[in-house]
Amino acid sequence: MKRTYFLTLVLAAALAGGCRGSDRDQAAAPPDGSAPVGTSGAAGDVKGADRDFVRDAAIANMAEVEIGRLALQRSSDANVKEFAQMMIDDHTAASNALQSVASRNHIEMPTQVDDEHKEKAEQLGKKQMAEFDRDYADAMVDGHQAFVDKLESRVDKETLAAWKANHIDPATGKQNEAKGEAVAIVPEKDDNPITFSLNEWAATTYPVAFAHLQAAKDLQKGVKRRSTAP
Repeated sequence: MKRTYFLTLVLAAALAGGCRGSDRDQAAAPPDGSAPVGTSGAAGDVKGADRDFVRDAAIANMAEVEIGRLALQRSSDANVKEFAQMMIDDHTAASNALQSVASRNHIEMPTQVDDEHKEKAEQLGKKQMAEFDRDYADAMVDGHQAFVDKLESRVDKETLAAWKANHIDPATGKQNEAKGEAVAIVPEKDDNPITFSLNEWAATTYPVAFAHLQAAKDLQKGVKRRSTAP
């Protein structure tokens, strides 16, 4: 797919940002391994909203990976398979980065998807050929729209608006290469260091997730076009 190279570059930048965040955390940590100033590191100090965010984001990542593997097995469409492999690679990387943040802050990550995602995967697994491709593409659009919305709740709205103005074609609504001065999405400010670290993960993850949403919409259109072609 034409977007693969671009998404690879975006993911590389995102992972680099995550690594810089890890370096800052390590530099701030005392030599004895105790928690940084401003947080006790105890599980009880974590906000309920942060636990919910980690759970929901982790489940979303796992669901994309699991359904992506299913698509590799069931689909015969090269574009669907390429998209599915991209989902496996990118959401595994995002999950690993989230796991690092969660572990540092003593937040438990779920080990399996919830019943809702499990049921959706089971229903999708009953489909074959063109019907599978169509339903998979639809699920990717819905899932990534929800994921992008969740990430947007954790990033600075002013820089997000500037990033969109620089990266989104107003005529098509699709992401394109940045024009002019680079604009970075920054995390929403928060005095709670645990909350802020999760906001940093959201800001780093957002460009890749948004690109996935656009790619999913393109896949959806392509699958429908091929299924209706005479």
